[in-house]
Amino acid sequence: MRFLSFSDLQSKIGGRSRSSVYRDIALGRLPQPIKFGARLYWNEADIDAALTKTQK
Repeated sequence: MRFLSFSDLQSKIGGRSRSSVYRDIALGRLPQPIKFGARLYWNEADIDAALTKTQK
């Protein structure tokens, strides 16, 4: 299991802005982040699944 930081997530989804990423999370297009300490991370497998789902 690999976790993505916010900058890794932005790179993976094409360099979208912070507000666009959080809008997609609010709308359910991207999964909620996991909080470790003060930082947020996303499970890469969940992101891949969400991207595959939105491409269909």
